[in-house]
Amino acid sequence: MSDRNIPVFKRLFFFTSFCAVLGLSLSVSLVAHAQSTGAIFNDAPATPRGWQPLVRALDALTPSVDTSVPLTPQDITNRITALLNQGQNEQALQAIEKRLAQREASGEIGVDVQLLFLQGRAYSQLGQHTKAIESYRQLTVFYPELPEPWNNLAAEYMRQHQLELAQEALDMALLANPNYALALQNYGELQLMLAHQAFQKAGNAERSKDTQYILEN
Repeated sequence: MSDRNIPVFKRLFFFTSFCAVLGLSLSVSLVAHAQSTGAIFNDAPATPRGWQPLVRALDALTPSVDTSVPLTPQDITNRITALLNQGQNEQALQAIEKRLAQREASGEIGVDVQLLFLQGRAYSQLGQHTKAIESYRQLTVFYPELPEPWNNLAAEYMRQHQLELAQEALDMALLANPNYALALQNYGELQLMLAHQAFQKAGNAERSKDTQYILEN
């Protein structure tokens, strides 16, 4: 019997049945191939770069930096400083805490001055001023000859309106370095705050208003 003698609807039925079988065969073949080859993409895992406890936090800062060479303590400090300067305070604090933990685990002796100073900065920029004070106070105990921790400690006290403690800290900063410009500037601000406080206590509204205006501008 020739194809012409087969009714059209039967030929359509045979054709669609054939396509269905062919499609099923192809599907089975593709599934079997996929199962035999595993994952579609077999990319090699990324090669770990640099010092791992910090690399995740720091890579976001400078992804073009080659960290295949382990970071030195100064490299770590520089990159944490950059994080703080860019306002990435949480990332910076995480990196600091990991670095401190590494120092403790390896039994390193002494205090990392820069790291502790940066910890104070991170706490301050995150609004955790009580913790910032503790970091700076710890530095002043170990290194009282450094003016920077004293100055930053004074700034934290000024934020909390603990003016007498702020003055003591600034006195120590200027004792360490009488020409420390930032401490001198903060000392001037502190004197205005003390004057404003005194005028308020004296009930001198006009003078109090004047000093308040200067402080705000």
